[in-house]
Amino acid sequence: APPLQHKVWVKPGSEQSFLYGNHVLKSGLGRITESTAQYQGVVVFSMADVPLGFGVAAKSTQECRKVDPMAIVVFHQADVGEYVRNEDTLT
Repeated sequence: APPLQHKVWVKPGSEQSFLYGNHVLKSGLGRITESTAQYQGVVVFSMADVPLGFGVAAKSTQECRKVDPMAIVVFHQADVGEYVRNEDTLT
């Protein structure tokens, strides 16, 4: 994961929500790399640097500083809990 350019870290309270397939809200955002553009692909990490999945930035780094705490900042795309949720439908 070190060569990745755009990363987002979520707070411990928001990790489970993201792993259940929900978007990341501003209130759950721990950190975001500088110069992340809107609609840029990002890798989502826990605050302990464990990769949780990936998504798309709904807001740029600059916009994230100003938005409402309930605003979506990362759209969920996939996560490590995907297999567990869809295990029975996989062939």
